[in-house]
Amino acid sequence: MASRSEEDLCCPVCQEVFRDPVVLSCSHSFCKDCLKRWWREKQTPDCPVCKRRSSREDPPVSLVLKKLCESFLQERDQRSSEALCSLHSEKLKLFCLDHQQPVLKFDQTAEHIKVQARHTERQIKEQFKKLHQFLEEEEEARMAALREEEEQKSQMMKEKMEALSREIAALSHTVRATRGRAERSPAALRSSDRPGQTPGQPDLQHLEQDEGHGLLQSCGSGPKYCWSKTDPV
Repeated sequence: MASRSEEDLCCPVCQEVFRDPVVLSCSHSFCKDCLKRWWREKQTPDCPVCKRRSSREDPPVSLVLKKLCESFLQERDQRSSEALCSLHSEKLKLFCLDHQQPVLKFDQTAEHIKVQARHTERQIKEQFKKLHQFLEEEEEARMAALREEEEQKSQMMKEKMEALSREIAALSHTVRATRGRAERSPAALRSSDRPGQTPGQPDLQHLEQDEGHGLLQSCGSGPKYCWSKTDPV
């Protein structure tokens, strides 16, 4: 039965160690010849594992996987030519003639385990240190982007409020102008009935009198109020 490491280096199609491995866009790898044969039989460039269509008809060679497979095959060939411990799959170091059994150097093995543990511990700490640094940098970048977005939206809102204020001011000016014309219209209509005046022309001399000024200033209540002020006593 193949070991776990050997299974990871096996092609899903031929179940053998990769030969000229190629990798698809879905990240699955196959022997180059196995993949071509599969596509030729299925008549469609789909992944044999996930069935996803490949974006390339000539997928690239996975150099890293190829090197791993070559190293694995070389080590396996070397192990097959050496006497290995049946329990640990390691090269025999000592052999007890009395018991006719291999004897491992337990002291060296224990020390090796400690060294590996310390090395792994340093690697874990270094990886988490890099991870924390990455998270801090990512947080700073996102907070900076958030502040920039906030400033942009605040500026946009300020500009919209200023534009709205200008529109309100222009509308108020128009309303005042329209109201002023409406307040002046009744006086103009009454004065147009006098002899010697053209219809719609205001009596300027009458408007200059004190009574006329009082009439214009008191017309704020609307046309009906203005008409009542112009009626003779």
